[in-house]
Amino acid sequence: MTHLIRAAVLTAVVALATACSASATPPPAPAAPPAAPAGWSPAPVVPLASQPPPALVVDAPLPEQLAMGLVVLRYRAENLRIVPVYGPAALDVSPRVGHIHVTVDDAPWHWADASGEPLIIQALPPGPHKVWIGLADPTHKVLDSKTVSFVVPPGGGHH
Repeated sequence: MTHLIRAAVLTAVVALATACSASATPPPAPAAPPAAPAGWSPAPVVPLASQPPPALVVDAPLPEQLAMGLVVLRYRAENLRIVPVYGPAALDVSPRVGHIHVTVDDAPWHWADASGEPLIIQALPPGPHKVWIGLADPTHKVLDSKTVSFVVPPGGGHH
């Protein structure tokens, strides 16, 4: 009799388990990772299989400072990180790295900057000026450039 009760209980448990698994809904699929906001580039922590070409964006000088003879130019690089890393071996760094070159009023020379901070130029005389900014790779090859023209108002420049 005990064997009969055990067999009946075991049959009931198996039947219940089979019925529950047949009618159970499948577990939900894992949620997809949230999409990156528009305009965000990949986090610069892993090598990228391919990269769009670098681009330079430069704002016009800030008018309040320009009226005081101080030229403040904000810029940013797209698809390139501004860092002080130079030489041919740095061409293989991914995501891409580089710096800027700056020339004022067609001077025969330029300077390089890898700070990523706004350019600040002071003591320009009143009148028209232009600043050329070149986005360069670690070997100083210019990848993109912009020229910003502006006028330092009378009384704004240093004499």
